[in-house]
Parts: sequence; C-alpha cells; structure tokens
Amino acid sequence: MTYRRFKYESLLYLLAFLIAIALRFIQLGGMPLADAEAAPALQALRIAQGESPALAPHPFYILTTSVLFFLYSGGTNFLARLLPALIGSLLVLAPLLFDDRLKPRPSLLLAFFIALDPGMVAISRQAASPIFAIAFLVFTFGFLNKNKPALASAFAALALLSGPSIWLGLLGLGITWAILQAFIRSKPFAFNFTTFNLPTFFITFLTIGTLFFIAPNGLSAAFASIPAFITTWAKTSDVTAGRLFLSILVYQPLAFLLALIAIIRGWIRNIQRIIFLSVWLLVSLLLAIFLPSRQMGDLAWVLIPLGALAALELSRCFNIYPEERSEVAGVSFLTVFIWLFAWMGFSGMVWIPADTSEYVLRLWLLIGSLVLLVLSLLLVAAGWSIRTSQFGGVWGMVIALGLLGFSGALGSAGLRGLNSPELWWLPSTPAQANLLQATVREISEYGMGDDFSAEVVIVGLDIPSLEWALRRHPVEVVASLDVASSPRFVITAFEMNPALVAGYRGQDFAWRQSPAWNSAAPAAWMRWVVLREMPQAGETIILWARDDLFLGK
Repeated sequence: MTYRRFKYESLLYLLAFLIAIALRFIQLGGMPLADAEAAPALQALRIAQGESPALAPHPFYILTTSVLFFLYSGGTNFLARLLPALIGSLLVLAPLLFDDRLKPRPSLLLAFFIALDPGMVAISRQAASPIFAIAFLVFTFGFLNKNKPALASAFAALALLSGPSIWLGLLGLGITWAILQAFIRSKPFAFNFTTFNLPTFFITFLTIGTLFFIAPNGLSAAFASIPAFITTWAKTSDVTAGRLFLSILVYQPLAFLLALIAIIRGWIRNIQRIIFLSVWLLVSLLLAIFLPSRQMGDLAWVLIPLGALAALELSRCFNIYPEERSEVAGVSFLTVFIWLFAWMGFSGMVWIPADTSEYVLRLWLLIGSLVLLVLSLLLVAAGWSIRTSQFGGVWGMVIALGLLGFSGALGSAGLRGLNSPELWWLPSTPAQANLLQATVREISEYGMGDDFSAEVVIVGLDIPSLEWALRRHPVEVVASLDVASSPRFVITAFEMNPALVAGYRGQDFAWRQSPAWNSAAPAAWMRWVVLREMPQAGETIILWARDDLFLGK
C-alpha cells in the first residue's frame, strides 16, 4: 500500500539527521575512553601498526576503525568513536524503509525520536557499542521490506560482524515472533526471506570480516560473539533491574507515556502493528532485566519499539482543525505551566531534609499539581471537547517532557562534563586521563627532549584505558617489575613501593571513576535526577618518574 507523502518530508528527515549529527559529534573525543572502549580501540591501533593481535568479538568495529587509524597515522578519541557516531546518525534514516508499515508521518516522528533519544545518543558515542548491531539489523529488515535483497543481505552480514549484542536482538525478535504465532496468530511484520541473496551475504561477510583478507582472524572474532553472548548468562552485573526502569522514566518520559497510551489503544482496538511492537517492547525489556550480566546498553533494544509506539500515538495529534487551534494552544500552555510547576516543586525538595514538615508540604504540592493537571484536562473535555483536551494535553506533555528528554540527551552526550554522571555512561570512566598524558609528555620533553620517547612500564594493572591514554609512548605491561631494570616511567597501584622510592618521584592520579549507584539513598537519587550530582568512588594509581628526568639532577 502506498501512502500519500506530505509537504517538506525530505527536509524534515534532513533536519532529524542534522540533529542526530550534532548530538553525536559535538565534543565526540572530549571524554576519555573507558576500559570497554579502549580494549577494542587498542586492537584496531595495533592492526593499523602492522601487528596481528587477538581480536575481541567486535570485528566490524575493530577492522574498520583500524583503517581510520592507518589513514590518519594514529588513534585519537574522536577517531575511535567516529564510526559509531556515524552509524548512529544514519539510523535516523531507517524509518524511511518502513513508511509503508508505519505510515509516513509516524516514520518521520520515529526518526526524530531516534535522533533525540538519550540512550541512542549515548551508545552512538561509545566505541564498539551495540549501535552497530541495532542499526545493521534494522537496515536488514528495512531493505527486505523494500524488496532489496542484495542490500538486505549485505547488512545482515555486517550485523553478524557487530558483536555479541546482535544475538540479544535476534533472541528478542525470535521470542516475539514465537509469541505472536502461538498466542496471537498475527503476522503484521512478515518479511520475505526467500529472496535473501546468499552470494552477497558471504562476499560481504568474508571481505569485511577479514578486512579484504588482511586480517583473517576477524572471522574467528565474529564466530566468537556466540560463546561471548552465551557467557553473559553465567556472569553477574552490578546494574540492577531498578536502574533500568528508572532510566526509562528519567531519560524517555515522553516516549514512555505516549507508548503506554498507544499500547492500551492498540490492544483494545486490535491494531496489529501496535500489538507486534508492544510484544517486542516487553520481550526486549524482560531480556535486558533478566540477563545476569545486564548493562545499560542492553536496554537499547527496547528503544526502537518504544520510539515506534510513541511515534504512532503522537502522529494522531496532528489532525487539528483550524477552528480548534486557539483552544488547543491554550490547553497546551496550561499543561506546560502545570508540568513546570510540578518540576519546580520536585526540584525544591532536594534542598530540604526529608524529615521536615516543609518537605511533606512540598510533596503534597507535587501530588496536588499532578491531580490538578488531570482535573484540568477533564474539565476541558467536559466544557469544550474531548479532542481539545486530548490534543492540548498531549502537546503540552510533548513540550514539557520533551525538554526534559533533550536535557538528558545533552547529559548522555557528556556535554556537561565528567562531574555530572549519567546512567548511560560506561562504567569506570578515567577521571584524570588528560592530566596523566600531559604529565608524562612534559616530563619526557624536559628530561629527554622528546615528548613521547620515554618508555612507560605498567606494573600489575590490567587497565586498557590506561594503555590507551599512553598509546603514543612505548608501553609495556608486566606482572611485576624487574629489579634490574630502571624504566623512565613506572605506573603502579596506589601503594608504597620501597623499590621505587629511592630512585623515583611519585604522583597519584584518580582513575576509573564510578558513581555510587547501588549504595545511593533515595535522597541522593532525587538529587541526581535534578542536579546530576552523585557521590563517586575512584581507583587511584601512582605515576613514578625516574629522578634523572627532572631538571637540576
């Protein structure tokens, strides 16, 4: 079925893409690489330098990023995150491939939800993140939907090279399909897999998976993603299920409420596309929760059906008659005002002790403001019309909660700095990587006349982010320091080392900073929601510099 296009559709998709580019590329290299990013980035750097390291199960990222490092004669934080940011931006255009299923307007709205979603922004700014698996799998089904089997086959091969996250996504879709077949007997999103182009699939898989046969171990890394995914069911994580639920309420409040309305409407009216998306949403959420080694990135598979449901619901609120516009605008203004009043009341509570009468008063004011919002919309429905109440309430919610979600996107992008932690950030972010780099570089230049010639020995520490920070220096990682050697720089854990005190000068640095999510009290969580302040614990290391590197020795 062909749906009528609407005016400026192409320009609006371009606008969504430009917004996605801005949120994903601004200060892309500003935050230091966490351990989970640094390990595959180091492997890409070593391939670019002509080595053949053992590869993590992220062959697409490692091999393609090694090409960037080779072309630019070295690795930077920006280049390490360039491809995830680019693929995450291109994902905004994927709804175009489903406009016959979702209709043109919901497809365009989904593009904006993807562009602005804090979770999508966060994983698009992380090296070796699930964004590759999500984007390539969505494009695979999209090109199948548009009857382009060659492109679908190529993207399917890229999806299998994307890392262990692809199996979580496929598992979620497989369970969704089984539920629909067994209990609902619905086929709203059936695809014709008989046109799959196997030669294109295998050619893409072999050429990209081996970097045109330069790195054949890329294929073994691709197959290693299967046992890597299986082992995630045997590991544990400190990310709680409650944290996943909280992240949806904090980062996707608008999408959550719109999707909830759409789910209720879809099941009552037996709308097949909504039933499919709601089952996929629930299955993906349950998988993310019950996965023992759950991480925030696993929740990214929930965001696609969540955004699609929200887009379907919001698209119904555009059909405002000209004679209704002033009334709808007035109700929208009232709704925004009450939402802002409720937020100001909630924000004020973080400054007041919980055991005081003023705190209780503000709590009742918060509850009262939400009750007032509901009563106001009911009175509008009774006095004017249900349509005015519905459209005004929804658009007021879009403005108020949309601003809150946009603020979350800026935070997830790291634009507020390391002192404002976000749930979507990878754990153990280096706190003083730039300071350590500058210190080693300056001392090396003072003592040897060259910024990067002094060797660095890392003793007893398995910290990929530390190796990445010092990647331009000759770095060696050892279990223990040879007493006969005397390297110019030594990095150890934060402890007294008598063997180094006599001939070295030491300086401590904060490393692998982690917010105290699990030990935070409710008051601390409220303060984080409002101010993004959370107590943080860090690991400290010591940089030892040999005495003869300093002037005057």
